[in-house]
Amino acid sequence: MPTVRVTRYVTPLREGGSLPGLVEAEDLGTYVCKFRGAGQGLRVLVAEVIVAGLARLLDIPTPDQVVLDVDPDLARYEADEEVQDLINASAGLNLGIDFLPGSFGHDPGADLDRDLAGRILWLDAFTANVDRSWRNPNLLSWRGTLYAIDHGASLYFHHSWPGGPGDPARFARQPYDASEHVLGEYADRARAQDAALASILDDEALTAVLADVPDAWLDPVPGAEDPAALRERYLAFLVARRDSDGGTRPWLPETARAGESTR
Repeated sequence: MPTVRVTRYVTPLREGGSLPGLVEAEDLGTYVCKFRGAGQGLRVLVAEVIVAGLARLLDIPTPDQVVLDVDPDLARYEADEEVQDLINASAGLNLGIDFLPGSFGHDPGADLDRDLAGRILWLDAFTANVDRSWRNPNLLSWRGTLYAIDHGASLYFHHSWPGGPGDPARFARQPYDASEHVLGEYADRARAQDAALASILDDEALTAVLADVPDAWLDPVPGAEDPAALRERYLAFLVARRDSDGGTRPWLPETARAGESTR
C-alpha cells in the first residue's frame, strides 16, 4: 500500500468504539484514519488490510486503503483531549481508508445484487466477521454500488496468539452464525458460489494479500517473532479454513428454512 503523510486532522467519527478520524493527507486525499493507538490495537488494522484484500479478490467493492504517517504534532491543534491522546499514541504508521463522499448506509429494503450479497456473506463466514448485523450493517451505498466496510472484527483467532499459537484446525471447523447477519437470507447464493470463491483464494493469492500488511503492524508473539513467521501463521489459519473437511467447508451459512425469507 502507498504511504502518505497526514496534513490535517478534520473531525472524529464517533459511530464506532475506536474513535476513527477523518483526515486529509499530502496526496490531497481524504481518509478515514484507523489509529494504531486505539484500544483494539494493531491486530484490528491487520484484519482490515487482510479482509479488504480478500474482498477485492472476490469482486466485493471495498474502499481503497493507504498507510497514513501521523505526526504527533497534529495533536497540538486539537481541543479535544481524547483526540489529543489518541494522536499522541498513534505516532507513525496508521491505516487510511478512502472516504466515500456522499455515501449512505445500507437500506435493508433496497434491491441488491444477489450474487454480491452472497459473496459478502461468504467472505464474512470465511473470516469469522462478527460485525455485519442488522444493528451495524457496515455496508455503504456509493454511486449505485454496495461497499463492504469495517473488517476489523474478523480473524478473531489472532487475538489469542500472545498466549500461544492457537490451532488452525479448530478455526477451520468453527461454525459461523449468520442468524443476525444483515445478508443472512442470501446464504443460498453464498453456497452456490462457494467452490468458485474458494478456488480464487489459492495459496499464492493469500500470500499476496498478507504481503500488503506493513511489517510495523505485525507484533511478535511467542513462536512467531518476525513478520515472515507471523504471515506464515496467518496463512496456515486461512488455508485450514478454506480446506476444512476436505473442502466441504462446514462453516458455510445454512440456507433459509421453509417459510423464511429468501428474497
